[in-house]
Amino acid sequence: MLELSDAQIGGWVGSFLLPLFRTAALLMTMPVIGTQLVPMRVRLYLAAAIAVVLVPALPPMPAVDTLSLRTLLLIGEQVLIGALLGFVLQLFFHAFVVAGQIISMQMGLGFASMVDPTNGVSVPVLGQFYLMLVTLLFLAMNGHLVVFEVLAESFVTLPVGGGLMAAHYWEVAGKLGWVMGAGLLLSLPAITALLVVNVAFGVMTRAAPQLNIFSIGFPLTLALGLVIVWIGMADILAQYQVLASDALQLLRELVRAR
Repeated sequence: MLELSDAQIGGWVGSFLLPLFRTAALLMTMPVIGTQLVPMRVRLYLAAAIAVVLVPALPPMPAVDTLSLRTLLLIGEQVLIGALLGFVLQLFFHAFVVAGQIISMQMGLGFASMVDPTNGVSVPVLGQFYLMLVTLLFLAMNGHLVVFEVLAESFVTLPVGGGLMAAHYWEVAGKLGWVMGAGLLLSLPAITALLVVNVAFGVMTRAAPQLNIFSIGFPLTLALGLVIVWIGMADILAQYQVLASDALQLLRELVRAR
């Protein structure tokens, strides 16, 4: 009869359970996979499959007692690291959502909102369009594979039980302000063009006060806004590549990977 000691069970649990928590935390918080469109059970199965593949190639895990306080602290550490990685990716995706919302408000399309199936909230249609576009670009350019590569490297650069350096994460957190700046930069050409259009309508109203600017200006601003967005799509790939490289580099800095 096979008998297992507590030390053996603790070693097996620690070698698989701790990487599983870091992987699951990332999959629960990252875009595309960590949304409401993917059932919770599917995410858990995917996290378990990734952990099974990663465990043989990972450095040795610390031997832990499954019911000790130290094990709970190690689990909390892994969840925190995985959630931070997913949070940075969420910020990258929402830079495009912010750009779409700003342009929508400027062109008078802010009232046209729809339910975002990934988050369950109402967002302008243009913001949802940018979100779907960046999602397709992220998957087409294997961004998810790069994220999984960073996850695998994190077990070497941030080993389980190695502790977290608060100063390092405060330094990385100071770089997260690029998200709002990126959203403004993405929407700046459209905002400038729409501002010129609104100024032109203001001059027309001043020159001809009897002109009903609301019945003419609103549909024209909406139509010209759509044309401006269509023209701006020609440069969206270059903007995506710059922001994606910055976001993935920030992921590597977060886990102190080269």
